[in-house]
Amino acid sequence: MGSRYLVTGGAGFIGRYVCEALLDRGHQVRVLDSLVEQVHGGASADTLPDSVEFVHADIRDAGAVRRAIRGVDGVLHLAAEVGVGQSMYEIARYTGANDLGTAVLLEAMIENPVERLVVASSMSVYGEGFYQASDGTVPEVVRRDPGRTRLGLWDPVAADGAPLTPMPTAETKRADLASIYALNKYVQECSCLIFGAAYSVDVIALRLFNVFGPGQALSNPYTGVLANFASRLLHDQSPMIFEDGQQRRDFVHVRDVARAFCLAMETPAVKGEVINIGSGRSYTIAQVAALLAAAMKVDREPEILGKARSGDIRHCFADISKATTLLGFQPEHLLEETIGDIAAWVRQSEAVDRGLDARRELEARGLVA
Repeated sequence: MGSRYLVTGGAGFIGRYVCEALLDRGHQVRVLDSLVEQVHGGASADTLPDSVEFVHADIRDAGAVRRAIRGVDGVLHLAAEVGVGQSMYEIARYTGANDLGTAVLLEAMIENPVERLVVASSMSVYGEGFYQASDGTVPEVVRRDPGRTRLGLWDPVAADGAPLTPMPTAETKRADLASIYALNKYVQECSCLIFGAAYSVDVIALRLFNVFGPGQALSNPYTGVLANFASRLLHDQSPMIFEDGQQRRDFVHVRDVARAFCLAMETPAVKGEVINIGSGRSYTIAQVAALLAAAMKVDREPEILGKARSGDIRHCFADISKATTLLGFQPEHLLEETIGDIAAWVRQSEAVDRGLDARRELEARGLVA
């Protein structure tokens, strides 16, 4: 008989895969989720396996959280509002759900102790990733000059103006928060780690890079760049790409992410660790748009906007050596090998293209320049 786990946000995109992975490993699963309209589009918890016990409640509902946590051995905390751009103007909504919600969960665990808590953090806490200078050194913090980006000079440079070379980002990089969402995720991560040290709860924070896979919310323009592209292409519209499309990201399949959560919950001797979960590969955003368009058989070139969003960074992709060493994690579903499955799923899906609406929201608030 396995353990019983609570998955907050378990009806969401990643959460559903985490639930399935836990069940496959013989565990019992309880889910707490508020089924936010923007993410779920009016859907119910029917997408969850029948054996999952479902609690329909907001993570900030202290009574519901206390009830949901009773009798569980561990918690996988994925409940969160997600999206860099939207976080920059719906600040109270994001901070309430992400940081206050986490605080409510931690208080509930004081009365109902659990053995382990695995919290979903984000690569956004890094800001820019690691870069190497021409002399071989790696600056601790790299930031772009807004004056340069307004001129279309997208890549950050060294203090003396020399070029920098992007390189895989390890967990040793100091956090550098460029958006409200990044701040929220860092507060979530730190709050859980501080709590774990004080109350002798094993806490592991997984810093997720760009997660993709079937089941992503195609009608939510803040859910992720690949889903945004898919929604546009499904309606025979060009994907919209900020800057010049050469910014680099790490795309990791949701099944690999779900397995990482299981490994983090089950692996001994990882208490207090912060671990990157990515593919360990980098892709340009323009490359991703081209891969998806080809897989969907849509002859649409991306629309290169030549503008930057406030809170965006240029390059960040994962060094996953720590995940490999501590968890035995290796990605098994690479983007270029699974893009056909993604395209097939998208073609069978329904989606409302809200990408242009999201862009206008940001522009109206002066968050695109």
